[in-house]
Amino acid sequence: MSDEYSKRSYSRFEEDDDDDYPMQGSQDGGYYRGDSQAANDDEGGHSDSTEGHDEDDEIYEGEYQGIPRADSGKGSLRRKDQEELAQQYETILQECGHGKFQWSLYFVLGLALMADGVEIFVVGFVLPSAEKDMCLSEPNKSMLGLIVYFGMMVGAFLWGALADRIGRRQSLLISLSINSIFSFFSSFVQGYSTFLFCRLLSGVGIGGSIPIVFSYYSEFLSQEKRGEHLSWLCMFWMIGGIYASAMAWAIIPHYGWSFQMGSAYQFHSWRVFVLVCAFPSVAAIAALNAMPESPRFYLENGKHDEGWMVLKQVHDTNMRAKGYPERVFSVTTIKTVKQMDELVDVGTDTPAWQRYRLKIMTLLLCFSVLQIRNNILACFRPEYKRTTFMLMAVWFSMSFSYYGLTVWFPDMIKYIQKQEYESRTKTFTKERVEHVTFNFTLENQVHRQGYYFNDKFLNLKMKSMVFEDSVFEECYFEDITSTHTFFRNCTFIASLFYNTDLFKYRLVNCKLVNSTFLHNKEGCMLDFSDDFNNAYMIYFVNFLGTLAVLPGNIVSALLMDKIGRLRMLGSVISCVSCFFLMFGNTESGMIALLCLFGGISIASWNALDVITVELYPSDKRTTAFGFLNALCKLAAVLGISIFQSFVGITKAVPILFAAGALAAGSFLATKLPETRGQVLQ
Repeated sequence: MSDEYSKRSYSRFEEDDDDDYPMQGSQDGGYYRGDSQAANDDEGGHSDSTEGHDEDDEIYEGEYQGIPRADSGKGSLRRKDQEELAQQYETILQECGHGKFQWSLYFVLGLALMADGVEIFVVGFVLPSAEKDMCLSEPNKSMLGLIVYFGMMVGAFLWGALADRIGRRQSLLISLSINSIFSFFSSFVQGYSTFLFCRLLSGVGIGGSIPIVFSYYSEFLSQEKRGEHLSWLCMFWMIGGIYASAMAWAIIPHYGWSFQMGSAYQFHSWRVFVLVCAFPSVAAIAALNAMPESPRFYLENGKHDEGWMVLKQVHDTNMRAKGYPERVFSVTTIKTVKQMDELVDVGTDTPAWQRYRLKIMTLLLCFSVLQIRNNILACFRPEYKRTTFMLMAVWFSMSFSYYGLTVWFPDMIKYIQKQEYESRTKTFTKERVEHVTFNFTLENQVHRQGYYFNDKFLNLKMKSMVFEDSVFEECYFEDITSTHTFFRNCTFIASLFYNTDLFKYRLVNCKLVNSTFLHNKEGCMLDFSDDFNNAYMIYFVNFLGTLAVLPGNIVSALLMDKIGRLRMLGSVISCVSCFFLMFGNTESGMIALLCLFGGISIASWNALDVITVELYPSDKRTTAFGFLNALCKLAAVLGISIFQSFVGITKAVPILFAAGALAAGSFLATKLPETRGQVLQ
């Protein structure tokens, strides 16, 4: 809109304390107005805010207009109102300035985004300990690794749609509360099923974080600040990954931080880690209670008084921080958007109980599947259909590649470590051992066709030990703790097992002749003999991977508003860096190349977040973002499942898949409209 419209759309107060508050609810010609403007109209003059409007188009108080027909053109009038509000809202944000209020909100919403980053890493870090603590089979381990993505997919879909109906702040508070509650419960529950259920609901809660946070923050930013500061906000996802890696490194290997009540209840250090990972979400809830709702949401939904008061709060907070407390918020008229039920006569004599029932029914409707479906379908209307399908393709391709590689990569490191470990295995054949006491650790050995007579295995740890086709006669096993240890086709004659964890599943096709098991170690127990060098390596690799995105975050924040969203999103550099992963033949080489890939690809992620926020209007923004983020998590599940199947087989196929998907996404991204320098719809 032109400067002439900006002058018409609001007038400035004289700097007088008495003029600092508007008349509540005064409307004319679709504008929210203050008392000074109303007074001018009472004296016979027309308001500047209604200049150029035909009086025949106005709706006068007390004149019953009836229920509008489908062909009344109300939808087009609402769209016109939204466009005018967008222009005026941008002018108001420029008057409010960028300062203390936006930075306070930045850190509050950053905590919510940090909680999302933590959630991604929690299960991966606790899985090596949890699988032993809860007797997890390979299928159960895979499900536990994927369940958080399923939860986040549902959460993004649900909370994104609800945020456009009940408000950004309210939806974010509810979603973070669900995440905090079930994260807390998951650290104490003992069974696999209940732990899985808690992590699922924890994921459902945190799934609303990304779509709501970016939409919420963008509605407090003017166009020249939006791209840069949304990119700065993305840094908190990186901080969440660093926090999770550091806490895992500091807590999980310390078994002294644990207690147990018999064999029924055990609380080991990995559960402490799960509990600590809920802190960012709890902190975000506490801080968010001090923040207001988005004024844009208020204005789009006809709550003009509330919207004006929030904008005044933003203005006054920034002006006081800048040393100009005397500056008065001068906005007195704000364009109002016609509501779809504005012309329906609901009556003024409705009994109180019916009004309360109506509110309850409305609330239930907001949470209904039908309402969510309608919100999603609105993103596929003709004016948004092409944009939505293009964004779906870009989100899917980037998520498929990024999440698939980031989960596949630690598995490849484990596989490389396993191959190196197995290369050092010692093999003994046809050995005969009699009257010997073993009281030291036995590790990484294979014994075939051996004969052991009257030997004692006392208070020792067996790690990666295999006995095949061997005979144990009159042997005594006491206080044995084992990991990856198996006896295959062996014969035990007159032998005694006392307080060991050598269960029947470790004795494969073995014969037991007059042998006895006493006081077996029941249930699944953490292996205290584990070498934590491998665990430290996984934490360290993830720490480096998340820290590596820092340069990319800084560059994208500084250049987002200079080179545009599409140039950053459509860059093929991330595709090339992904392809170079194929040339990493050593563990250190692959780590370095993965860090390079993460540091480059984060710029594309930041651009995708910004352009998704800017391509949809306020009443569809979080719905669309939530839907696309849910698709992102679905792509992540597919990428992880497909890429993991190639671990130990080939690394070329996953890398080529990822590079091809990134190339396709980069090409499609160039077909999206550029949003740099545009007002927020």
